[in-house]
Amino acid sequence: MQATLTITSRGVVTLPAKLRQAMGFKADDHLIAETTPEGLLLRPAITLPIEIYSESRVREFDTAEAELAATLARKKQRR
Repeated sequence: MQATLTITSRGVVTLPAKLRQAMGFKADDHLIAETTPEGLLLRPAITLPIEIYSESRVREFDTAEAELAATLARKKQRR
C-alpha cells in the first residue's frame, strides 16, 4: 500500500486512516523511524512492561539461583 503524506511546519506527519487500519495502528501507538538506503522506514515500537522487584521477589530469585547452582554442582560431581 502506498500513501502520500504531508509534513506540517511543526514536523507533524499524519498517516491516512486506511494506512493506519491496514497496519493495525491505534492512537498513542509508538513507531520507530529509521533511515535506510531506500528511504524512511516506519515500524511499530515494541513496549514491554517493567517489573519493579520487591525485596521478597529478589529473595525468591536468590533462592532459585542457589537451588540451580546446587543442582548443577551435583550433576557435575556425577560425571
